[in-house]
Amino acid sequence: MYNQCLEKNKANHTPLTPLSFLRRSAAVYPDKIAVIDGARRFTYREFEERAGRLASALKGRGFERGDCVAVMGANTAETLEAHYGIPMMGGVLNALNTRLDAAGIAFILRHGEAKAILSDRAYSAILKEALELLSREILVIDIDHPEAEGGELIGDTSYEDFLAEGAADFECEDPLEEWQAISLLYTSGTTGNPKGVVYSHRGAFLNAFGNAITFALRPESVYLWTLPMFHCNGWTYTWAVTAAGGTHLCLRKVDPAAIYPMIKDHNVTHFCGAPIVLNILANAPDEVKVSFPQTVNCATGGAPPPSAVIEAMEKNGFSITHLYGLTESYGPASYCAWQEEWDHYDSVDKAKVMSRQGVGYLTLEDARVLDPESLEEVPRDGQTLGEIMLRGNTVMKGYLKNTTASKEAFRGGWFHSGDLAVRHPDGYIEIKDRSKDVIISGGENISSVEVEEALYRHPSVMEAAVVAKPDPKWGETPCAFIALKDAAEVSEQEILEHCRQHLAPFKIPKMVVFGALPKTATGKIQKYILREKMMTS
Repeated sequence: MYNQCLEKNKANHTPLTPLSFLRRSAAVYPDKIAVIDGARRFTYREFEERAGRLASALKGRGFERGDCVAVMGANTAETLEAHYGIPMMGGVLNALNTRLDAAGIAFILRHGEAKAILSDRAYSAILKEALELLSREILVIDIDHPEAEGGELIGDTSYEDFLAEGAADFECEDPLEEWQAISLLYTSGTTGNPKGVVYSHRGAFLNAFGNAITFALRPESVYLWTLPMFHCNGWTYTWAVTAAGGTHLCLRKVDPAAIYPMIKDHNVTHFCGAPIVLNILANAPDEVKVSFPQTVNCATGGAPPPSAVIEAMEKNGFSITHLYGLTESYGPASYCAWQEEWDHYDSVDKAKVMSRQGVGYLTLEDARVLDPESLEEVPRDGQTLGEIMLRGNTVMKGYLKNTTASKEAFRGGWFHSGDLAVRHPDGYIEIKDRSKDVIISGGENISSVEVEEALYRHPSVMEAAVVAKPDPKWGETPCAFIALKDAAEVSEQEILEHCRQHLAPFKIPKMVVFGALPKTATGKIQKYILREKMMTS
């Protein structure tokens, strides 16, 4: 009865798109500062106009709906504008990891069929090499950023000249339907070529909206861009901050000597970063730290932040929220929602609950811990391991040109994350390990995360990663790779003695290796490289 004569029309049904966030904020806060990038300031009116000019210029050059445009950019106003300007003309944004090698960049440009690339001149050398490998013509637009260090101009035109080709009154071309692709991102590709993850306008809208609610973004918010905008489109905060009418504060590179003064001078209220960023800030020399009156809300994802880092950050004026997600889930999919009774916990217990990945986002349909084979939910006992699986509108459309991988990822009607976790009686999820990172020693499962947490409690440990080392008796034993804090001198025996105070005997590393740890562009430690070392040693 209720569906009779009730039809969709423009009055009651428009496709969801994050482009509407900029349109609204430009209308409501036209003269408010939207973007701060070094000495440059752009109001929301100017932000919308510049994004529109980019869209108009692309149209004028013959670009059409569905065309892919890549961006090799730092966290600058230009990269942020591309998150709006490219989809405003119906294009698909392909934000590139700026730390990839030439072969990796060439593969992505070829696989994603990018027809143009906006590139910061700081990356000209590597892009030039990648374009030679690509072996086809592509429009290159130079971003001549005032703070870029080095790099020649290799493009067909400059970004500012390209904007001048566009019309100031360009009318945004909203998606024909919300399932239309808005962006293309590539996974790390630790084995073989990376996979292209496709986002929809609907998913981007909803996840950005979820971020705005979860992180309590408001028009007064000042968001510091420590997280790379190329990483899951900045975990969709490129759109979320705009939705709230907040201010984007750009930052080219993570440097505590720059970050602490910026927090005070610009009254920063929010930022996101991998645990390594928190680690860098927590362990920064006292002479670069600057006190500030406000509490800064920090969201972190990836591996659980060590309790020692959480405690240090809180002492320095930061409030930590732990998120969980993947490229395939538009970044954050769950978070550790704070419970009032936790306020009374001591610092150790507070850090333990804070390190949980928690509960699903408001905009996610469901997040569960299931048996990977039967897809039955594991008991909520805080002990039984299962795989985190997600379902909802903020899960990717699929992998570009890879039907087999897409079907496998969505097997049984759930997205399979590959992350092993338990679920506590209160329903909160806690990651124990990646499926490939669990160490099986003498038939016993050892969580590398648990061993790493113990290592981080040592006052001299800056970074730690634990992987399996082949063992003729036990099958596998834990091996710890450790980067020490500056000027610290610690022996292997001292580290092992420290572990004995916090771990069961069979979980104690049998080997400790000191030195710098390999990382991805987003600060994640590349355990597969460490595993390979163990296999060949």
